[in-house]
Amino acid sequence: MDQILNKVGSYWFSRKANKEISSVGDDINSLSSTIEGGAKWFVNKLKGKMQKPLPELLKEYDLPVGIFPRDATNYEFNEETGKLIVFIPSVCEVGYKDSSVLRFDTTVTGYLEKRKLADIEGIKTKVMIWAKVTSISTEGPKVHFSTGLKKTRSREAYEVLRDGVSIDKF
Repeated sequence: MDQILNKVGSYWFSRKANKEISSVGDDINSLSSTIEGGAKWFVNKLKGKMQKPLPELLKEYDLPVGIFPRDATNYEFNEETGKLIVFIPSVCEVGYKDSSVLRFDTTVTGYLEKRKLADIEGIKTKVMIWAKVTSISTEGPKVHFSTGLKKTRSREAYEVLRDGVSIDKF
């Protein structure tokens, strides 16, 4: 009788252990797909790959470090495609030292390349009326903002990180 109970017990234990191990695998797969959808930085940290601060990334691509509000610290960047997604805590406006103003939505997307952020969604600037900024590029001491029209401004005005002022709508 002891042998039978022993065999039944070890059979039950091995089945239970296999189910638990399988469940852990499912949990990891589920976590992985959840991470893929939003928090890729977590995977990078697990891989030991630290995400550099946004101003450093902009500097690396020869763009002024202050074109985004100071509290825009979370972002996703795909080096293969150049796609950049910047997350801003709330819709805000940033005033710059040349008296220009940029308005930011909570998510700004675009394609980052050397000296240029193109196909931008989520930034507006005041050019008599609020106009959607479609690209930002640099050329020496100048920053060019394209809104359908090209507006050139001094790069120096965008080299300092500034706080955004919260507003009600984008």
